[in-house]
Amino acid sequence: MKILVLAIGKTDLKWIDEGVNIYKNRINHYLPFEFKVIPNIKKTKHTSIIKQKKLEADLILKTLKDSDKIILLDEKGEDLSSIDFSKLIQKNMNLSCKRLIFIIGGSYGFSDKFYSKNFSKIRLSKMTFSHQMIRPFFLEQIYRACTIIKNESYHH
Repeated sequence: MKILVLAIGKTDLKWIDEGVNIYKNRINHYLPFEFKVIPNIKKTKHTSIIKQKKLEADLILKTLKDSDKIILLDEKGEDLSSIDFSKLIQKNMNLSCKRLIFIIGGSYGFSDKFYSKNFSKIRLSKMTFSHQMIRPFFLEQIYRACTIIKNESYHH
């Protein structure tokens, strides 16, 4: 199984890119992994938030396949412990899922197009974090899940 994390927009914060790269390398030790950035939609004074979210959704949906298991990182998503998250990944491995895709939305969240598709949703916290800051936090959780699955001592 391959895990793909899609995120909207590049970051201008060097420490975020460094954190992403550290965890990308660690995760690839356990399973095929890719972190892909979908380009920002330039917001103009004539672009409403709804329109921007729709344009972002169109870009993301182009990268998805019918066989993909899609999970949105969303504030209204299910709360999972690290152990439960590792079980979710293991379950998809056991089901021979080809691609497990996690999507980090843009700064305004997701378009209604995503919610109408009834994708699974998880959240990392009841607190709000920037869509850029979530990147290294979430990748660390994927790495942690891999070590839990392998019964390694990273998670204690």
